[in-house]
Amino acid sequence: MVVGGAVADCLSKCGTSFVARSSSSSFYGIGSSLSLNSNLPCPIRPRRAVGLCVASLITNSDSFEVGKLIGSYGFMNVTSYSGLQSGMGMDYAVSEDIGSFKVQDIGEGNVTIRLYEGRVAQGPLRGTRVIFKVYPGKQVGGSEADMMAANELNAHASLQSSPKDFCKHIQILVGGFETNTGEQWLAFRDNGKYSAADYAKITSEKMAKVIAGGEQRLWNPFEQDQTIKRRRYFVIRLLHGAMRGLSYMHDNDRLHQSLGPASVVLNTVVEKDAAYLVPQLRDLAFSVDISYSKLEDRPNILSEGLWRRASVSGASSPLERRAFGIADDIFEAGLLFAYLAFIPFCQAGVMDSLSLRRLLENTFQLDLQAAREYCSADDRLLEAVKFLDLGDGAGWELLQAMLNRDYRGRPIAEAVVNHRFLSGTFL
Repeated sequence: MVVGGAVADCLSKCGTSFVARSSSSSFYGIGSSLSLNSNLPCPIRPRRAVGLCVASLITNSDSFEVGKLIGSYGFMNVTSYSGLQSGMGMDYAVSEDIGSFKVQDIGEGNVTIRLYEGRVAQGPLRGTRVIFKVYPGKQVGGSEADMMAANELNAHASLQSSPKDFCKHIQILVGGFETNTGEQWLAFRDNGKYSAADYAKITSEKMAKVIAGGEQRLWNPFEQDQTIKRRRYFVIRLLHGAMRGLSYMHDNDRLHQSLGPASVVLNTVVEKDAAYLVPQLRDLAFSVDISYSKLEDRPNILSEGLWRRASVSGASSPLERRAFGIADDIFEAGLLFAYLAFIPFCQAGVMDSLSLRRLLENTFQLDLQAAREYCSADDRLLEAVKFLDLGDGAGWELLQAMLNRDYRGRPIAEAVVNHRFLSGTFL
């Protein structure tokens, strides 16, 4: 059972990062509603922070209608440069058992989360469209499934209880409940069904069609120039919004710890509509509470990996551990930046997240100047190089700072938000 006050808040990854991966990209309209009365739900009871009013969450299953299954999530463990860093996509990993949470060589996690469309059927939010994120019960998903659901609930309840204005770049939790089989149903406001990974896939496939000549008659120099300008603006808007969401989390004592292209949901993937783009961070199942009171606590089994790496890096005091955790999120955000700087500007098959990661971390040891020289010699990567070259190399400058090998040299999220590259003044 997910009871906010009865579970630890600072659950995170165990030794590696776990990145949400969508296994289905087909989405459907709301079908016939399904009543959950027969499941005898036990309502989720969110933690109530002292002195703060937790956002009102709907905990009655009768208040929801459930539509069709729209996909599922798996989780992949990945390793990065300088120990076990967090990041995006798939990558190599080490075998390790930490408590009851097994980290597999291939990187496929044991927990699969189903997604459904639906809506609120009763109350003030009646008619509001939602996406249900369903964690399997303990019998199916094991104890880690319950811990992930509890952590995601606590993270959203905490962020939505902030005395500061809530950030529009964080997905909004509407409510949730537990069924008699132990499944945890979390309902999020439906502000988009596509992710940054979906956008990159769509655009790279379009590039492949153009280069193959399938749309050559439409690809004149003027149109090409306009398309690239729109793409640059869209990507910068996407990154700016995602970093604003991460900045809000850090300001409210929360790490994301699972940031990647699948963890950024978009309300549009149409580049002409970039002015209306509102990226939102999701997938907070591995979020870590970095308030000073929690940093003094004994590490939870799922956050041991993060704090062990912090210790190896020389971060021992609570202040240093907090700084390391924030810098770890920034490293993940840097890999997301690199992904969005390359994949949408290359045709499908030229570059993927695994190849890009290995290129930056292994081949060039995070030396972005050397990486630039290599990429500029490959005609297939020229548009990505030109994008990062904007503003006299402002993109490379920001990327190098975010992927600094020394965590102490990485900028905070607010500094990334205010960097000249993300201002879009070069466009």
